Amino acid sequence: MLGPIAVAVVVGVLGWAYQALKPPPPKICGSRNGPPVMSPRVKLSDGRYLAYREIGAPKEEAKYKVIVIHGFDSSKDLNLPIPQELIEELKIYFLFYDRAGYGDSDPNPSRTVKNEASDIEELADRLQIGSRFYVIGVSMGAYPAWGCLRYIPHRLSGISLVVPFVHYWWHSFPSRLLREAFGKLQVTDQWTFRVAHHAPWLLYWWMTQKWFTSLSIMAGNMKIFSRGDMEIIKSCGDKINLCQEKIKHQGVHESLHRDLIAGYASWEFDPLELENPFPDNQGSVHLWQGMEDRIIPCEINQYIAQKLPWIRYHEVPNGGHLCIFESDLCVAVIRALLLG
Repeated sequence: MLGPIAVAVVVGVLGWAYQALKPPPPKICGSRNGPPVMSPRVKLSDGRYLAYREIGAPKEEAKYKVIVIHGFDSSKDLNLPIPQELIEELKIYFLFYDRAGYGDSDPNPSRTVKNEASDIEELADRLQIGSRFYVIGVSMGAYPAWGCLRYIPHRLSGISLVVPFVHYWWHSFPSRLLREAFGKLQVTDQWTFRVAHHAPWLLYWWMTQKWFTSLSIMAGNMKIFSRGDMEIIKSCGDKINLCQEKIKHQGVHESLHRDLIAGYASWEFDPLELENPFPDNQGSVHLWQGMEDRIIPCEINQYIAQKLPWIRYHEVPNGGHLCIFESDLCVAVIRALLLG
């Protein structure tokens, strides 16, 4: 009698584990059970679609063409405070796009740093914006930007990494530096990043279980924001990202979870192995670090700037993680990138 009961218990536990670990299928835009396509899109060589948004000068007339890469839990509707006067003065064309799985862009179950850079190159080619372009990567959007520096440096006119993502398992960094920076994070965030790096197959369960918090920003923990961040949140509110309801409408796993997995996977390189993409000073690389940022510890980006003197490093003394949403700083980032 005990044998059949034991077998039934084991089968039941395995069935529960399988269901708990298996993400639901994505609700792909334009499919029968998915949300409608609400944005212009281009078709990539692998059959996926990327959604995009264009603002500023017409690309045929623009002097500068800038691709903006959004961060975690964001989209092409990132609402940067770019003054119209600046756009007209410098004749800037801005191209925002939904990274794979976000907004109206198709999911990519095989997301990596390398194919995120490939998506940017293909997007530029499909929209015929030219052989070279500028890139701004914000927060989690910095890992595709690092990918651009590694895989498509010949396509870049310049690049700016703003409050950029850092990886706590980059292999050529001092382990003590990474450990101390990692220790400054919320404990729940530390565990989430460990799971994403060491056991990505477990991340869906980890992010959806109800026993304890998995990620501070998803739980609404305001301790991760600086005083300056809180002022920006109060003044901007939902205006930081327009169409907030569309960000995850194809599934939280396809957008947020896969973003964490791709970002914290083992890379084929790390930043310290990169060479100057502009040895003849025909372009520039900028890194902007908010010194009050509680989401991205400053020590790692400071170390990158020390070891790579070709990066133009900018510290924002009172800046938090949302400092790009301060109009004066946003203008400074754009002017530094385009005008040097």
